[in-house]
Amino acid sequence: MSDTTAAENTQEPRLVTETGIDQRIADIIEPVIVPMGYQLVRVRLSSQNGATLQIMAERLDGTMTVQDCETISTAISPVLDVEDPVDREYHLEVSSPGIDRPMVRKSDFSRWAGHLIKCETSVLVDGRKRFRGKILSADGEGFTIERDQPAYGEEPRVVIPFTAFAEGRLILTDDLIRDALTADKKAKAAQAANENFEDEDSPIN
Repeated sequence: MSDTTAAENTQEPRLVTETGIDQRIADIIEPVIVPMGYQLVRVRLSSQNGATLQIMAERLDGTMTVQDCETISTAISPVLDVEDPVDREYHLEVSSPGIDRPMVRKSDFSRWAGHLIKCETSVLVDGRKRFRGKILSADGEGFTIERDQPAYGEEPRVVIPFTAFAEGRLILTDDLIRDALTADKKAKAAQAANENFEDEDSPIN
């Protein structure tokens, strides 16, 4: 199986996607970065500094280096120039999702179980649309949080179906910073080990 096919087959769909011009841009750049081994997190065109096109992306293992950002920027810039989806000058900004990342895929909730999240739903869930609490668990249908400040009469735990999830992000804490740095270190070590294995396995000319 080629690297391109492997990357395409392991892509997990996003729960949260763009609308309008952001969606058009996402549709343009996603087919470019997926075969490269990256997955799109978010696209946002804002009025910052006149106009800024922010692309959040990451590798499948959740890592993202400055070099990765430069690689993606170099790859998508010519395509954006050709398709020309933005009708004015803009600054292109490619970045990682950050430690207090937006949650956009089901696997994000499993990966960051035990950490605080704030989120909104598209419909009322247990009488609310806004939630804040610790992610306890997640499965294919939804995720469970323990509210850090439940109102009187509310159950501390609530199950939020993925079908109702509108947006959310992790809340920055010391524990999150520690775990994010540890996960990043392990992923980079695994990448380095894999690259060394491939170098050793390469035929000698």
